[in-house]
Amino acid sequence: MKHYARLACFVGGTVFGSAGIRLLTSKEAKKVYTRVVALGLRVKDYVMENVTAVQENAADILAAAQDLNDAADAQEAAAQIDDLDEAIPAE
Repeated sequence: MKHYARLACFVGGTVFGSAGIRLLTSKEAKKVYTRVVALGLRVKDYVMENVTAVQENAADILAAAQDLNDAADAQEAAAQIDDLDEAIPAE
């Protein structure tokens, strides 16, 4: 009995496999695959546009932050020079 069940599973798998191959290689299936791939490409383009916009915004924020840091460093350097000028007596 055990062998018949295994044989039935093998035969059933072969039949479904053959039907599946025919179904997957049909013209209608190829049309569906083409449409799915085309949709995937459109989604990829949309996502890449959004990623590019986010990267540009991040670059703008980084540049503004670096400008702020440079300005703060310049003010600190000027303050240190002023402190040194006050500490050194005028002749």
